[in-house]
Amino acid sequence: MATFFALAALAPHAHALSVTITSSDPDALTAQQSAVFRAWFTRIVDQQMRRGPTPRWTQRDCAGLVRFAVGETLRPHDSKWLHANGMSGLADTSSLPPELQLSAAQRIIANRWTQLDGSTGAYASAIALIQRNSRFVSKDVNQALPGDLLFFDQGDDQHLMIWLDRYIAYHTGTVTPTDTGLRAVAVSDLMQWKDSRWQPLDGNPNFVGVFRLDFLTP
Repeated sequence: MATFFALAALAPHAHALSVTITSSDPDALTAQQSAVFRAWFTRIVDQQMRRGPTPRWTQRDCAGLVRFAVGETLRPHDSKWLHANGMSGLADTSSLPPELQLSAAQRIIANRWTQLDGSTGAYASAIALIQRNSRFVSKDVNQALPGDLLFFDQGDDQHLMIWLDRYIAYHTGTVTPTDTGLRAVAVSDLMQWKDSRWQPLDGNPNFVGVFRLDFLTP
């Protein structure tokens, strides 16, 4: 089953995951900004699932989906952006979230992910996203908010999924001419997944838990 998920290559000793407590970020989003961020983030992920990945998303793996959706969420969503992301043809654009009002520093959050070695940049692996850029919420998925991350550790392989409330989205890490690598699964189905290592249950030692990007409030 691990090959089915085709997980991204990550740090070799991630199984002994230690969650670091990060200092307060002066550019962290307010509660109101965070609510709008979640609305855009989940809409962008959902759009990739429904229409297929945009060519502008180049790093196709589980962590790449998170980084792409964060970066696109932080951009101004003008008419040019809507056209590039296949949203300009919506019959009712009022169904879109309100525009996210951000400072210049907040706009570039996606360009300064913290790496495992403490440096910052536009790239972060799945383990870096969890260990250095997110905070632990719970092993109870009922505590998850839309846009939260589910982290699984299989020893040699680790994987991220995105909680979209109605369903969970992820990328397998493998792209072929006939398979985009994108997957969507109902929460109830994942709870009863045949390979129990992927069930997001408190009693599953391979399920590390629900994590929240640390620039969000709450």
